[in-house]
Amino acid sequence: MKASTIPTVFIIDDDRGMRQAIHDLVESVGLHAESFANGQEFLNKGQPRGPSCLVLDVRLPQMSGLDFQTLLAGTGVQIPIIFITAHGDIPMSVRALKSGAVEFLTKPFRDQDLLDGIQQALQRDRTTREQQAELLHVQERYETLTGREREVMALVVSGLLNKQIASEIGASEATVKIHRGNLMQKMAAGSLIELVRMADKLKITSPK
Repeated sequence: MKASTIPTVFIIDDDRGMRQAIHDLVESVGLHAESFANGQEFLNKGQPRGPSCLVLDVRLPQMSGLDFQTLLAGTGVQIPIIFITAHGDIPMSVRALKSGAVEFLTKPFRDQDLLDGIQQALQRDRTTREQQAELLHVQERYETLTGREREVMALVVSGLLNKQIASEIGASEATVKIHRGNLMQKMAAGSLIELVRMADKLKITSPK
């Protein structure tokens, strides 16, 4: 398995015993774990390159886990979070889940509940990373289009026929067919439906 695809579970808990227990549990099921006593240590590590998730204690020194969740979102760090706490309440759990947390577990929790939450979080991160990679590839292909090909693409995905596009851009229908063929090839689109989906990912709006 490539290093960039090895799942990593990051653990932030100021309780050394709890931190080590979760670390050992995670590694007992074949996952890689990295532990930190506070959020700053995690930030110093840098963003993870492969699929990952964060097991985060709600009560931490200096900054609470909930505030740290907000900080991560504000700095563009997208990592699924499983909250753990010995002092949770409903408003706290609602805030965490509304902000995107995968799970909110109250100590003492069952090992299996934590492992289930971790697997769910890792799957969410894999899906997000796959979508981001796919978007990047589409963007790279779109960058290879000429200005006229981009113009034709926007008209094509808006549902116009070649004849109508020719009228819109002041070119012959034969020229439009050439542009259309070229852009379909460059975008690696096997059909109009695929091209429309790509345009949707790129947020290409129909020209007025």
